[in-house]
Amino acid sequence: MKRTLIRELPARIGEQVRIAGFVYAIRDQKKMQFVVLRDQTGLVQVFHEKVDDADVLKTTISSLTAESAIEVVGRVVANDKVKLGGLEVVAESVTVSSIAIAPLPITAESSLDLQMDWRMLSLRRRENFLVFQVQTTMEQAMRKFWEENGFIEIHSPKLMATASESGAELFQLEYFGQKATLAQSPQFYKQMAMVAGFDRIFEVAPVFRANPSFTSRHDTEFTSIDMEVSWVDSHEDLMLLEETWLRDTIACLAERHGKAIKDTLGVEVVVPKLPFPRIPLAKARDILARQGHSIEHTPDLDPAGERGIAEHIREEFGHEFVFVTDYPIVVRPFYHMRHPDHPNLTRSFDLLWKGLEVTTGAQREHRIEILERQAREKGLPLAPLEHYLNFFRYGCPPHGGFGVGLTRLLMVLLNRGNVREVTYLYRGPNRLTP
Repeated sequence: MKRTLIRELPARIGEQVRIAGFVYAIRDQKKMQFVVLRDQTGLVQVFHEKVDDADVLKTTISSLTAESAIEVVGRVVANDKVKLGGLEVVAESVTVSSIAIAPLPITAESSLDLQMDWRMLSLRRRENFLVFQVQTTMEQAMRKFWEENGFIEIHSPKLMATASESGAELFQLEYFGQKATLAQSPQFYKQMAMVAGFDRIFEVAPVFRANPSFTSRHDTEFTSIDMEVSWVDSHEDLMLLEETWLRDTIACLAERHGKAIKDTLGVEVVVPKLPFPRIPLAKARDILARQGHSIEHTPDLDPAGERGIAEHIREEFGHEFVFVTDYPIVVRPFYHMRHPDHPNLTRSFDLLWKGLEVTTGAQREHRIEILERQAREKGLPLAPLEHYLNFFRYGCPPHGGFGVGLTRLLMVLLNRGNVREVTYLYRGPNRLTP
């Protein structure tokens, strides 16, 4: 008999069905037994009325433990007294596929680290399953946008001869007698696609950062969503592209999962209005100074500064998003294009969502003589960059792009407190398992 999903049961009233899933709860009473079964689509009550001591089904149900994997064959019966959908399955047989050891090693109240140790069990919780339903829809919506707007997909190598961002936060490994690095981003290869005439590309792939931080926003391996486009006039073209892409993606999420997110996580999915507010970094720092938050140790924004600017934007514009633009050259890579009228500033931006940076982007420098000069100004030797610099010696269009952390998007969207909660299997300084 073909398996029936729990969400399909309302259409099968009066019919015999086969359902399968995990034991969510058990009530073993004197004359009756109730098992709440969970599959990926919901919960259903399974009912059995005890007959006598020879009742095999009674014995099987009595032996069950929470989270055991079972299959049930029975008849679907309408019952208004049942809170789970107003129906139940009257069991005719129960097959135990795999019994779960009792007690379970974690509960919903266990620490996050312990939840990560037993991730396969924590992922069974409905709110965690919802995270990955949302992630799936998010990527589908993004791909729909890319397809409709002329993008093609690339898969760039993750083994590299040189650093793709900087010498810091770099994983090195032995590679047939030489040193290789794990890609910190697909940056160089995105630009290579522009030189190849691909015009508009995207990539969804892992990147690796040897970052020793233990914060709620950092990890050593994460999924990066990258886009790069040719023939841009400035970084404004890139911000316009990103805000439209995100607006369309979030609108799809709100339509498909908005109610479930609200009911399960208590989070309202707000579809952003266009355009997103924009604010130069220098002005953002002035606003923070007036708020009493002075940032002396970095020319960038610190986490508290990001939250402060987000609060200012919410109060002034009623918006969850803000582009912070025009970063100084000291905090940007050598390949970011500089403002022609302000050579100490770059045509770059970060996107903050609810006070957390989710994107870094910029127009790139495509003129080889300027690119080489900017590399030297940064103190970078040109020899290790030869393969990258060769991209620009035979014609290159003006271009730019940005990268977005998938887990950060999910964390902010769903108001989770840590990227670990929205990562299938988290990797950090002290975690390589499971």
